[in-house]
Amino acid sequence: MRFQLLGPLSITDGRDLAVLPPSKPTALLAALLVRPGSIVSTERLRGAVWGEEQPATAKAALQSCVLRLRRLFAKYGIEDQAVVAVAGGYRIDADADTLDLLHFRRLVERAADGGPDSELSGLRGALALWQGPLLANVPSELLHRDEVPRLAEERLRVLERVVDLELEHGRCRESLVDLWEVTRVYPAHERFAEQLMTALYRLGRQTEALAEYRRVKEHLRDRLGVDPRAELQRLELAILRGEDLGPAAAAPGPAAAVRPAEAPPVPLAPAAPLPSIPGFTGRAPEVAALAGLFAGDGAGGGGRAPVAVVSGAPGIGKTALALHVAHQVAGHHPGGCALIRLTAPDGTPRTAEEAAAELRRALPGGPGSGPALLVLDDVVHPDQVRPLLTARPDAAALVTSRAGLAALVATHGGAVLRLGALAPEESEALLTTALGPVRTAAEPAAARRLAGVCGHHPLALRIAAARLLTRPRLRLADYTDWLGQDPAGRLSLADDPQTSVPQRLDEALGRLSPALAEAHLRLAASPYEPLTGERAAEVLGVPSETAELILERLLDAGFLEEGLPGAFRPHPLLRAHARRRTAAPAGPPQTPLRPPRPAAALR
Repeated sequence: MRFQLLGPLSITDGRDLAVLPPSKPTALLAALLVRPGSIVSTERLRGAVWGEEQPATAKAALQSCVLRLRRLFAKYGIEDQAVVAVAGGYRIDADADTLDLLHFRRLVERAADGGPDSELSGLRGALALWQGPLLANVPSELLHRDEVPRLAEERLRVLERVVDLELEHGRCRESLVDLWEVTRVYPAHERFAEQLMTALYRLGRQTEALAEYRRVKEHLRDRLGVDPRAELQRLELAILRGEDLGPAAAAPGPAAAVRPAEAPPVPLAPAAPLPSIPGFTGRAPEVAALAGLFAGDGAGGGGRAPVAVVSGAPGIGKTALALHVAHQVAGHHPGGCALIRLTAPDGTPRTAEEAAAELRRALPGGPGSGPALLVLDDVVHPDQVRPLLTARPDAAALVTSRAGLAALVATHGGAVLRLGALAPEESEALLTTALGPVRTAAEPAAARRLAGVCGHHPLALRIAAARLLTRPRLRLADYTDWLGQDPAGRLSLADDPQTSVPQRLDEALGRLSPALAEAHLRLAASPYEPLTGERAAEVLGVPSETAELILERLLDAGFLEEGLPGAFRPHPLLRAHARRRTAAPAGPPQTPLRPPRPAAALR
């Protein structure tokens, strides 16, 4: 026997189906099944069964309801599916063979391990388990308010991935059936609108694609008072310009000729060994600038392949931006795309020879195979990069580094982007993308406050979102209050030490010379805001000229941000981390920093 939760709550043996009548035992069963194997507190169960108007003898009434549920199990011959009484509440155990929700999750997990066709088939099989409105026969306001949106979000994420796979393989017609339905049920879901516009345009239905944009825009403005997100606006502009947005069908045919006649098709690159960045959010101006440069709109001088350097503080999102752009422009680089990491996992810089050997393995075609794109990640020194550009003079290079790499820019030119914290609206959009719109819309003020506690720092925001996703019943406001007590110490994940703000900042400090690392800790822990040469000299106990040099070095290393000339600020998380590390009262130190030799000790 199996419980069916993904629709009206039912019990089935595979042949016959019994839809349970709306009743208090049905509500109790649903409250237990949405948290299979977990202890559900008696308070939560009473709220699910009776709502706010609970009987005076609620404890005894709940025990009576449990007995009625056990009799229901006996009626259907499933006494082995016991409701277990434990300290503080009740639990019902289930697995993928006895609960369709767990079966759905198992199919989704297994699908990700196969190739595109296998993944698509597996995800379609998972979606087929959904059999109508969730818990339609369950009379529980609490469950429909708290649990149904959470479960529906799981389905939407899988459906979004299914449509992505179909569009990636030119199955635009197949995707339309799902997209027409879901965009009407969720009219404010911009990602589905974006997919529908793309499918329609690739099929030559430009007018319908633009009409879909107008529908979304009017809905967002009328209901929410906001404009469509930047990605949707750029898609509308691309459709108006008649740009190439990819194939309409997997194989050539009459329906596939949707590109404008004057725009020759761009050759598709071989599969690029680049990790994907799911849910990338924000950085619209930077994405547009880099995509224009590497799509051919900004070739380097003298016919050279373009180069861009993206710099910024640890965890600020340099690699995510580079990979996101690389995926967007991969079709313009038939020679292939490769990610070459210039720093080992332990933080040690890799040699140019090691990187060149990896490049030859990643792009064995070499020069002459067509323009290529290199993502050179976490570069420590320009000398790591120059031999790679010489080895592949036809390869564009997107370089990320905590340092500004001014010497590389001086010799090879190119664009320079320095990333700072996200804008508040970008931070809130990132949280919404990660947590789902239902959860953030339920606590909009708390979501804004959480973004502020995280300093609008991408790594911090993603860690916070991951913590909240694993605790779906935790209120955003309560988590924000807890996090705000020690953001620099609590922004980490227990099951992945690498995903940790304090560890990332400790590792970044380890790359500095001891004198420069000590200077950062003292300056960031000081009460001064902003930092100037005079204030830094006072904190460090060094001459003004040395203090100014130290500030410049810390700026170049990504530990400071510059506002007005000569006025510097550490990111709030770096300041909190420094104060946590020093564990001493803020202010000028009691002993001066030993003046280093500017040209050597501060490297």
